[in-house]
Amino acid sequence: MTQFVLGIDFGSTTGKAVILDSNGNMVAAEVSQKGAVSDESVRVALGAALRHAGLQLDQIARTVSTGYGRRMVEMADRTVTEISCHARGAAHLIPGVKLVIDIGGQDSKVIALDDDGLVVRFAMNDRCAGGTGKYFETLARALNVGIDEMGPMALKATLDMQVTSMCATFAETEVIALLAEGATKIEVLGGVHAAMAKRTLGLISRVGKRDPVAMTGGVARNPAAVHHIEKALETRLILPEQPQIAGALGAALFALDDLRDQAVATPLPKAIPMDDNDLHGVEEIEGSSAPACKSKAN
Repeated sequence: MTQFVLGIDFGSTTGKAVILDSNGNMVAAEVSQKGAVSDESVRVALGAALRHAGLQLDQIARTVSTGYGRRMVEMADRTVTEISCHARGAAHLIPGVKLVIDIGGQDSKVIALDDDGLVVRFAMNDRCAGGTGKYFETLARALNVGIDEMGPMALKATLDMQVTSMCATFAETEVIALLAEGATKIEVLGGVHAAMAKRTLGLISRVGKRDPVAMTGGVARNPAAVHHIEKALETRLILPEQPQIAGALGAALFALDDLRDQAVATPLPKAIPMDDNDLHGVEEIEGSSAPACKSKAN
C-alpha cells in the first residue's frame, strides 16, 4: 500500500506544502501567500496540496515542518532547520548544485554544498529586511508599482543609478528623494535591484563562490533580481521550475527518510543535518547575520 509524507515550509509571508509518495515521487506542491507569519497560508497550501493529491490528512504517514514558523505547525512530527531543508530540496531539484542562494520574505541565505550535497557552510541575513522580499515590497509601495511589475520594469533601466541604503526604511526615503530629483521609476528600480545583488554578493563572499549556483525563494521569480545577481557573480543561476518549494520539498524528503527508517531495523543514513538546532559540524560564517538597522546618526 502506497504511503505519503508531507513537508510544510511555514515562511514569513508564504506557506508551502509538498506531498511525496513512498517512492519519492512528488504528488502535490502548493504555495499560498496570506501575509506575515500567517497560519492561514499554511492551511490554504496544505488544503490545496491534499485536494491536488486526492488525499485526506489522515492518509499522511509523516510530517516535517520547517521555516520561520515551523514550531507553530502542531501536526508536524518534528521540525528541521531551514538551512537543512532548503539545501536538501535544492540539491534534489538540481543535482550537483554547489551553492544555493535563497531569498525569501524576511531573510536571505547562502548555502555551500559539497560533492555529496551536504551542507558545509552557510551565511544568513535574518536581522534586516535589506535585500529580501520585504525590501522589495516596501519599495514597490514607495514607487507605487505592483510587486510583480518591479522586475520587468527594472530590466529596462539603461543608467547605473546608485541606491546606497539597504535598510528598507532608509532606502524608501532615498528612493523618494531620487524621484523628487527627476529620476524615473525605471532607473530607480534598476538601482534598487543592483543594490540587492551587491548585498547578496557580500553574503556569498563569506562562504565562497562555487559553481553551479542555484537560486530559490520567492525573489527567484523576479527577473531583474536574477539578472543583477548573475551580473555581480559573473555566472549563470540555475532556477528550479518552482523556486519557492525547495524548503517544503526538503522537509518532505526528511519525512520520507523517517518513514523508511520505520520499515527497517537499521536506520538509513541522513543526507544532511537533521534535527532542529542540529547543525553542529556545519560552519555558520561568523557575523553572517546582518546587524539590525541603525539610525544614520549612529
